Amino acid sequence: MPGTPMPTVLVTGTSSDAHTWNLVYLQLLLEEWGHEVTNLGPCAPDDLVTGSAVELRPDLIVVSSVNGHGHQDGLRLVRVLRARPELAGTTIVIGGKLGTDGLRNVGQVRRLLAAGYDRVFDDGDVNAFRDMLARPPVRAVS
Repeated sequence: MPGTPMPTVLVTGTSSDAHTWNLVYLQLLLEEWGHEVTNLGPCAPDDLVTGSAVELRPDLIVVSSVNGHGHQDGLRLVRVLRARPELAGTTIVIGGKLGTDGLRNVGQVRRLLAAGYDRVFDDGDVNAFRDMLARPPVRAVS
């Protein structure tokens, strides 16, 4: 619809993850699906992600990890993001290789959700990610 603003997305890697192609892929996919994307790139420090999120006020923050430390870095990052009142209603998701054992770790997923992520995509399910974009979760703001 002309004049309708595109949903905005902030895409970032975690502070310890130097991988880039996952972030480029996500950016291209999101743009293809009609989103305006700001990509912070790999090894983004928590303060850069937080400052950018507060400044840009995106509809969605996507955190991606390939190095297997996503659960550790992701827990720290989401706690920092959720501590900012301006981001209380922002949808935040994480995905990729979140652990180093190569197994889906239900405990890690639960901890990430309890810490503040709206969704965790640790299985590479692009269809589930696209479905989430069509029906973004609503976060209760207290």
